[in-house]
Amino acid sequence: MSYSITYPPQLPVSERREEIARAIRDNQVVVVAGETGSGKTTQLPKICLELGLAEAGRIGHTQPRRLAARSVADRIAEELGVQLGQEVGYQVRFTDHSSEFTRIKLMTDGILLAEIQRDRQLKQYSAIIIDEAHERSLNIDFLLGYLSRLLPKRPDLKVVITSATIDVDKFSKHFRDAPVISVSGRSYPVDIVYQDPAEQVEESDQSGNEQNGRQNGAGGKSSSVQETDDDPLLTGVMTALRSIRQHERDQRSGPGDVLVFLSGERDIRELALALRKKQLTDTEILPLYARLSAKEQQRIFAQHRGRRIVLATNLAETSLTVPGIRYVIDSGLARISRYSVQSKVQRLPIEPISQASANQRAGRCGRVAPGICYR
Repeated sequence: MSYSITYPPQLPVSERREEIARAIRDNQVVVVAGETGSGKTTQLPKICLELGLAEAGRIGHTQPRRLAARSVADRIAEELGVQLGQEVGYQVRFTDHSSEFTRIKLMTDGILLAEIQRDRQLKQYSAIIIDEAHERSLNIDFLLGYLSRLLPKRPDLKVVITSATIDVDKFSKHFRDAPVISVSGRSYPVDIVYQDPAEQVEESDQSGNEQNGRQNGAGGKSSSVQETDDDPLLTGVMTALRSIRQHERDQRSGPGDVLVFLSGERDIRELALALRKKQLTDTEILPLYARLSAKEQQRIFAQHRGRRIVLATNLAETSLTVPGIRYVIDSGLARISRYSVQSKVQRLPIEPISQASANQRAGRCGRVAPGICYR
């Protein structure tokens, strides 16, 4: 097996790799916290590989979502200069793209839980990286609890817990005061711009009145129905897009891609239809949600010309770098799984997102260039 391990110098994690490697070598559990875009997800497995942990078993790396597992595996394989599915592979539901030669294995939390049923001590792994631990899903919480009990029985097993918005004190205490390494900085800065929905509606009403007045003054047909966008979501997105165009004119830069976070599939379909009716110049509209086929999801990674607007759920919130994104428009909402103990019913209500999720979303546009997040 031949591969070359190099670290991109612009990533903050690369600058701290010796400190991180020393902590992993000297401790059984390490908690790594770093801003979105600092390079945790792609560089930590390479640090473990350089330490020689792959000689005694595989390096397992979990992700909350299937698309993230596939894209991160592809990125790590590219950086190591190996073929995906050989030294670096991934496994998600219904798809196993790994082999007996795989040293770094990306997978969803559910896949690792399923493997525990067959291999109670996870003997095939010498190191396990739990990424995006801040999400605290049932799968992640179960894994953290199981690993804390397994570690005394497997003193040779290394565990790395990481996230951009992790509560380091709680996680460190859970793993018997495990050492914490905080990596500050990200690849590029991100500015946050807040929009008032009420002001957007007022601006829309005023522009509609002015447009009708001009039409009537020019002898156009008067209409009792005002042609304005009644949907506050569409109004907010269009206001942000106008701000983006103005920013690009001021900076004299070309069109950058936009990632819009919405609460669910229905909002994505409706907004995509509304934006296509606007016939925006040289602009491609792409949806991104969990029920899309893998082929449709992979369209966001294809090269393109002009501007691309990706309408996504919180699927694109963590560990997924959509290439070319320079702007994020965040609705501040998401469908969050809730279980009612009284009625014993699993629900998916639309709720405001947490501050941690908002920071994760903002970090999506600081990967390739300085970005702006419109909230």
